[in-house]
Amino acid sequence: MALEQASEQLVDAVVVDDGQLLLVNVQGGWGLPSGVPEEAETAQATAARVVYELTGYLVDGSSLLEPEPAAATDGPPAVVCHLLSQDPSGEAQLTAGQLRWAPFAEAIEGGLPAPVRTYLEGHTPV
Repeated sequence: MALEQASEQLVDAVVVDDGQLLLVNVQGGWGLPSGVPEEAETAQATAARVVYELTGYLVDGSSLLEPEPAAATDGPPAVVCHLLSQDPSGEAQLTAGQLRWAPFAEAIEGGLPAPVRTYLEGHTPV
């Protein structure tokens, strides 16, 4: 049973490009692209795959954000992803109207998990 619960753990993708964060609208609100890992898939690989499947953008899934010490249970693992393609493929599950690039400062106000907010705050252009 513990293995089943672990496989159901979502991974959030924090897709950044030029001071902006990619948000998706999948359940009536804006949030991070996220998905469930496939068997033996790392969080980084999950993030890159999910972003491509949902948005059509190629990303690198470069680094796993560490959870905040005081909030170890504050949301799913989050992976910073850098954009590798400027134009999404035509195979995306979401339409252009379900995607939005938000400036870091605006995204921070949107109720993101603590590790994601901390990352964005540390990388917000001055």
